Amino acid sequence: MELIVGPARHQPFDDDGTVPSDHLHNFEHASISLALLVYAASAILLDRAGRAAPCRDAVSQLAAAAAFAQELMLFHLHSADHVGVEGQYHLLLQGVVAVTLATTVLGVAAPRSFAVSLVRSASLVLQGVWFVAMGVMLWTPALLPKGCVLSHEDGHDVARCRDEGGALARAKSLVNLQFSWYLSATVVLVVALYLRMCSLYKEEPRYVPLVRETTMEKTMMMVTAKKTTSRQRKAAQGVCSAKRGRWRYHGHKRA
Repeated sequence: MELIVGPARHQPFDDDGTVPSDHLHNFEHASISLALLVYAASAILLDRAGRAAPCRDAVSQLAAAAAFAQELMLFHLHSADHVGVEGQYHLLLQGVVAVTLATTVLGVAAPRSFAVSLVRSASLVLQGVWFVAMGVMLWTPALLPKGCVLSHEDGHDVARCRDEGGALARAKSLVNLQFSWYLSATVVLVVALYLRMCSLYKEEPRYVPLVRETTMEKTMMMVTAKKTTSRQRKAAQGVCSAKRGRWRYHGHKRA
């Protein structure tokens, strides 16, 4: 949408086919979306491959890690302002993306780790919330901090804050506070959902019945073995008694 719908001519290139400087940030955002689309398509193909791709889970995690690494790189080297209030939003976003990238890489080595999956999911939720917050707070004039205005530069609006009176420092502090509130809300949401799921789907002891059955089976085997041993002994004693009786009978007959 940024490359086609946003521009006035509905195409992002100059007349000579080059990328204009006022559309660089649009191409960066589109590249992030492309990386996520490539990951989604790769995950679908790997799932459909089934047993033909024995390491499909690890490859899928690596594809996701590549997408998040590209997202982190593009936001770190963003062509937008890194000094103003928008740069502060991007700086905090990079921390969340770094957590998502780290947990995705850890998921390759520990695919069954609940903690890794939980942190990755929570970081993805925080990413989405922070994207929405950026879009609302940066480009809604009524929500800009005191001393900040929207300035039309290079074909798009940019939030600019005056240096006089500490307006920029105050705006960055407000962004930090906003991020901490969203982080706390995400933690509360995750814990609440976890407790709710635990109450709905109670975990049942899986291996206790098997242990009991195994113990009973061992007991039965021991009892059976004892019975078999006693029977064998009795049978052996009967055979010996029969042989002794025959010997005595033959000896008496000879005499």
